[in-house]
Amino acid sequence: MKVDFYTASGEKKGTVDLKEQIFGAKINPDLMHRAVIMRLANAREPIAHTKTRAEVAYSTRKIFRQKGTGNARRGARSTNLLRGGGVTHGPRNNVNYSKMMPKKERRAALFSSLTLKANEKSIFGFEGYKGKAPKTKDFAELLGKLPETKKYLFVLSEKNEVFEKSCRNIHGVKTILAIYLNPYDVLLADKLYFVGDALSKTEATFLGTK
Repeated sequence: MKVDFYTASGEKKGTVDLKEQIFGAKINPDLMHRAVIMRLANAREPIAHTKTRAEVAYSTRKIFRQKGTGNARRGARSTNLLRGGGVTHGPRNNVNYSKMMPKKERRAALFSSLTLKANEKSIFGFEGYKGKAPKTKDFAELLGKLPETKKYLFVLSEKNEVFEKSCRNIHGVKTILAIYLNPYDVLLADKLYFVGDALSKTEATFLGTK
């Protein structure tokens, strides 16, 4: 499979080949869905927290005697039956929402999402950004020469401070290292650009090739 390649000046120049093992895999919606759910669950930080009757700031003294009052039996004011008492089965901030997937399934989900984007003609090769210093304005002008979309994902082979700082203030643009490529970011983006040798880095990481 071949995809369009763009130069650092935003001009279309030839094509690049995509590995069939990664970009021509079987599309499995179930695996992609599970991978996205896992990503969201692992990023979840529980905040809501209620106190049990053992944690509320109330005395444990019995409110009134057991017999002779004509009322129903009553214990401490911390009971969940009274206002201000503990909460039964309420949310706790120590809940573990994390999920796991086997490595082979995670990799298959990634290949499936990349294949889906490749079939949609949403993957491109990109030479890179030639600026010597971070400049949002220059990068925005370069972005205007590329195929227009709402959400861009630039895949880098290694950290590039100039590139990352030039585009981090532009809405809808995200950068990610090839070794951290995942189904969630791939599916969220409308267009994927493999910058420089990020494509070969992706193949080496997920296929074990050099």
